[in-house]
Amino acid sequence: MQGLFFESDTTVRVVLRFLVLILGFWTAWRSGKAVAESWQSYGTVFLYILGLAVAMRFLHYSLFAGPFISPFYYVIDVVLLLAWAIAGFQSRRTTQMVDNYYWLYERTSYFSWKNKD
Repeated sequence: MQGLFFESDTTVRVVLRFLVLILGFWTAWRSGKAVAESWQSYGTVFLYILGLAVAMRFLHYSLFAGPFISPFYYVIDVVLLLAWAIAGFQSRRTTQMVDNYYWLYERTSYFSWKNKD
């Protein structure tokens, strides 16, 4: 299929890696938001990300012939995905607190709120 959509195999790999990164980070962000939406804690986010990291390891293995069972790369995936998931969680939790308890809290940034004076 080389030459059908891209000029070289290198271009295909770069595009696939970019798409896998977007897919993984977007899924982590949405997972964090979903956990916050159901008023659960960070522990649930962590459990979801452990499963998502296995899926990302499989994508790296199947698409790029990377190592599937590698504790080092698994931990890297977990850390990166967890950062995105916590950001999604915190952004949604901030919106929830400010919208649901508008008489108590006001937004200070996209990720935080404070008590109204």
